[in-house]
Amino acid sequence: MLPALSRDQLRDIDRRAVEQFAVPSLLLMENAGRGAADLLRALHARGPIALCCGKGNNGGDALVLARHLAVRGIPAEIHLFADPAQLSPDAAAQWEMVERFDLPRRVWSLDALADKELQREWAKVEWLVDGLFGTGLTGPIRSPLDRVVAVMNACPAPILALDLPSGLDADSGEPLGLAIRAKHTATFAALKQGFANPAAHAFTGRIHVVDIGIPIFPAPTTM
Repeated sequence: MLPALSRDQLRDIDRRAVEQFAVPSLLLMENAGRGAADLLRALHARGPIALCCGKGNNGGDALVLARHLAVRGIPAEIHLFADPAQLSPDAAAQWEMVERFDLPRRVWSLDALADKELQREWAKVEWLVDGLFGTGLTGPIRSPLDRVVAVMNACPAPILALDLPSGLDADSGEPLGLAIRAKHTATFAALKQGFANPAAHAFTGRIHVVDIGIPIFPAPTTM
């Protein structure tokens, strides 16, 4: 059985990878995004793909993914739902690369989000990628990003969630409120503890574990 980790175990693994094994956090993010690109290619994605990014490291994973899709010749557009000046340090580094690559991108003003405009943007995409929130989310997604989730769920395109669907609790597998309903989830390093909850499947869809190049320790629980 594949290991399943709690939120705290995942944080400890990330910390020890950086501090004990000298693995740069940007390399972990790079491996995550590249692994997600490999998964989309295995799923025969041809594009266009819309990547929905938040301000944290989950958004950074999506920005890496965008770059690797471009390398593979798969058309994709980044939709950033944050002020670039407020990105996490690693996500900000990825944003700088995105700008230097001049990848298609749009920064949405959270003060002027219009559901119909989002619907028009994503009406003809082949895939949506959820890079809004990661395992650190412990409460309901607040307005206006909850509306972004609602529009994504209502779109005809399937959703690939990065690490876990935004709005799903990593430990319990229960939605914290409105949550992404993905067709596939590219989960990084290991399964999340909450995936053992049968109710989680309605949000995760098929789960794929993406190796990001770090050992799994301590000995985790199993599903």
